[in-house]
Amino acid sequence: MVLNYLWIGFFLVAFAVALARLVFFGDTEVFPALVNATFDASKSAFDIALGLTGALALWLGIMKIGERGGVVDMLARALSPLFRRLFPEIPANHPATGSIFMNIAANMLGLDNAATPLGLKAMEQMQDINKANIQTQRENGSISHEQAAQLEQTATNPMIMFLVLNTSGLTIVPISIMAYRAQQGAAQPADIFLPILLATFFATLVGVLATAAVQRIRLLTPATFVALGVISAAIAALVFAFHRLDSAAMNTMSVSAASVILMAILCGFIVAALIKKENVYDAFIEGAREGFTTAVRIIPYLVAILVAIAVFRASGALEWVMNGVRALAQAFGADAAFVDALPTALLRPLSGSGARGMMLDAMQQHGADSFVGRLACIFQGSTDTTFYILAVYFGSVGVRYTRHAAACGLLADAAGIAAAIAVAVLFFG
Repeated sequence: MVLNYLWIGFFLVAFAVALARLVFFGDTEVFPALVNATFDASKSAFDIALGLTGALALWLGIMKIGERGGVVDMLARALSPLFRRLFPEIPANHPATGSIFMNIAANMLGLDNAATPLGLKAMEQMQDINKANIQTQRENGSISHEQAAQLEQTATNPMIMFLVLNTSGLTIVPISIMAYRAQQGAAQPADIFLPILLATFFATLVGVLATAAVQRIRLLTPATFVALGVISAAIAALVFAFHRLDSAAMNTMSVSAASVILMAILCGFIVAALIKKENVYDAFIEGAREGFTTAVRIIPYLVAILVAIAVFRASGALEWVMNGVRALAQAFGADAAFVDALPTALLRPLSGSGARGMMLDAMQQHGADSFVGRLACIFQGSTDTTFYILAVYFGSVGVRYTRHAAACGLLADAAGIAAAIAVAVLFFG
């Protein structure tokens, strides 16, 4: 329902802004630009889905090998104590727990192409749990056929918690951002590593706490405190270890660590399946086939969200928002230096490629080592593409009623933006 109103809002606001530009400023180019944006965005949506097809086929094939080899079940059992707190409605030792962990791990390592297929697999497994619960209720006569149909299209609490973990974008190794900084001539491309780590950790923490509060999940338990302490200690250790490295060594270690872990997972799955005497090749083909059908299924949802975002940008509405924020900051006597980097933050929940373009533009206009250039990079790494994730992940399992997913995801985004500005001032201000 939230996505419905947001989608409508993007178009109506874009039309109103474009009409104002035409009537009051004589801008005859704005409406042709809106129309062109719809065609360009719809083509881009198809290209993205086409590009995802290979990644989906590959990683869902690998996940199927992991399932046959028992690795996913093993991960589910190992993570059950922590995940029972965050996802109390997922049965103990369910394979969805392993898929969720694999997705989160891929996101942490900056492996976007691997994270999306793993996330879609987790959503499919959580929808299977939802359908099983609905079937039980129908058999008990507690819900009607119409209610069952609506429940199948409604996001469950575990789905929403999982989506918020994704939209908060917890990233330990921002490989792509460091690569873009090197390309733009930064003296130390990895100097944003620690700020991004701190900002994205804060965004994730706020998102999880907000979602837990809405879902009335009790997190104030010894097990949760231990888990949070371990995670915080691990991040502190990473900060300490990487802080001692120079820029070149940090880049090399980040890329190498992510690649080694990725290949270790792949080979580990294969070896586990061999030990259980499974046909590894057939398992991969079965999973890859699922990946292809998933890629086709998400195309309409991608077209819908990317076209709405493109129209909003082409109308000039985003630029008006920027000018309003700048004027507000100046009215309160605040330093408005952060406003030049703000387009990256505002576009990040809407479009990954759009935010990336704004980040590159900020570095080109102000310099890769300027405050604005660095802040734009921290914005890019501190959160994720909230609406894209909501559209693709929910769309893949036919969910239309997203409940509080968008609100909690955007709250995490806001926390990430605030943290990014504070950390940038602390490190580079």
